[in-house]
Amino acid sequence: MADELKAENRLESKVVAGSAKFGENRAAMVALLAALRGEEDGIRLGGGAKAAEAQRAKGRLTVRERLALLLDEGTELLELGLWAAYGMYSEYGGAPGAGVVTGLGRVSGRLCMIIANDATVKAGAFFPMTAKKVLRAQTIALENRIPTLYLVDSSGVFLPLQEDVFPDTDDFGRVFRNNAVMSSLGIPQITAIMGMCVAGGAYLPVMTDTVLMTEGSGLFLAGPSLVQAAIGQKTGAEELGGAAMHAEISGTVDFKEPNDHLCIARLRSLVDKIGERKGGPFSVVAFAAEKDAPRFAAEELYGLLNPVPGASNVYDMREVIARIVDRSEFDEYKADFGRTLLCGFARIGGRAVGIVANQKTNQMQTVAMGPQAGTKRIEVGGVIYTEAAQKAARFIMDCNQNLVPLIFLHDVNGFMVGKDAEWSGIIRAGAKMVSAVSTSVVPKITVIVGGSFGAGHYAMCGKAYDPRFLFAWPTARYAVMSGASAAGTLAEVRAKQMERGGKVLSEAEKKAVYDEIKNAYDAQADPRYGAARLWIDSIIDPAKTRDVLMTALEACALNPEVGRFNVGVLQT
Repeated sequence: MADELKAENRLESKVVAGSAKFGENRAAMVALLAALRGEEDGIRLGGGAKAAEAQRAKGRLTVRERLALLLDEGTELLELGLWAAYGMYSEYGGAPGAGVVTGLGRVSGRLCMIIANDATVKAGAFFPMTAKKVLRAQTIALENRIPTLYLVDSSGVFLPLQEDVFPDTDDFGRVFRNNAVMSSLGIPQITAIMGMCVAGGAYLPVMTDTVLMTEGSGLFLAGPSLVQAAIGQKTGAEELGGAAMHAEISGTVDFKEPNDHLCIARLRSLVDKIGERKGGPFSVVAFAAEKDAPRFAAEELYGLLNPVPGASNVYDMREVIARIVDRSEFDEYKADFGRTLLCGFARIGGRAVGIVANQKTNQMQTVAMGPQAGTKRIEVGGVIYTEAAQKAARFIMDCNQNLVPLIFLHDVNGFMVGKDAEWSGIIRAGAKMVSAVSTSVVPKITVIVGGSFGAGHYAMCGKAYDPRFLFAWPTARYAVMSGASAAGTLAEVRAKQMERGGKVLSEAEKKAVYDEIKNAYDAQADPRYGAARLWIDSIIDPAKTRDVLMTALEACALNPEVGRFNVGVLQT
């Protein structure tokens, strides 16, 4: 009887793993991933081998060595912001990873946000992007009520760039404000000082709940040299702000530890004692990793898209969904309406989710209104039409009504344009969708699979619309419009400007202008460019999308509070 009542919600796959196209795509994707991993390995070296040896010579571990001890055995850090400051600050020798490591990791069985200075990069100094990376990690911890661990080893603000680090709302001082707000919300914060902690940075540990400090470390508002210059007082670093002084005299430090190893052991022990909060309201069922796994191999995602920039990718987004949801089961909402957007319910790691995804295959649709009402038309995959926007707006509101977190899968060109679209009310329908996304109160997680262009990026919960997490595949492209479209427009504008100045361009010169603009635009649309500026939290391996989403959903579920959903005025 139970089998007879089973919904027909199991997705099938039409991927032909043996086809030439699949093989070419897969080979190109594997090569791209290998290149990205090579660059990531370089970023993880921080300031390099010489700087790492200098760190060890002080009796201290490198940041990666500390994390290896901190994390539970057999688990990995879901690193966030690895590409921060990529290609930036070259005049100062660069700042790999912005000189700080952030991410979600399991410590004594608890999922924690970890923020750890890398002292091999300019002594752990705060560049502008360092502050923004720490603030992004704190924002994620705030939104999801994640216990946060700070491993401090920093010389403070990078003085040559102090004007871009010090005063604004998204600069260094906001870190301490966040410490206070997180504490007021009952989010556990523990700091381990394992090196220098000076100037304004000295407030960070003391703004948290518990402070650990290793012998040989320093915690002071001004170091010995600055103290002598300011007030003429001569004092040594240990007497001024060493671990013994803060443990025995000032009372600032809660636990004094001999070295990094024992400090991390104590930190793990303290995390083990953090109390459990009442579970959140989001639906979760018993989950068995093997029984509830998708029916299709995640590695098959490698052959789905051609990763070459500008490639025209036509594929069924259900193939992606089938490889990330439990048992490949997907209850599709309004499946026959607004077909360039897929909406539906599923579970990922036992947790209920609503999925909004761009469909990349062309669709046949009956026109509902406008000059072509009643006729059939082909709708281009990846474009949001009026009906699709209306469907998505309603679905997002339903998910909020029923407390279902939302997953957005991007491969979007934008909203449809033209007379038919305008007559059908595309602006009004798009406004509905944007309003629903903007006012949504359930957790939102965004994955950019392919293109994410124009207002389509906004409607699909881009960075400005408060996704709890924003991930991207290496195939992601992130801009107002594609490089080809932008170059076509801008090259024409530049050519006309030159012609007005009396210079007539040859076809070869026009092509050179076009190529110059396109190359610049494509470079800015590359996911590494966005990740360098923290528009993207992490560039992820497509085959690990499900694992990443499971961790992100677990983090979201730590916050039991959901605000009242009020979508406001909708254009009808």
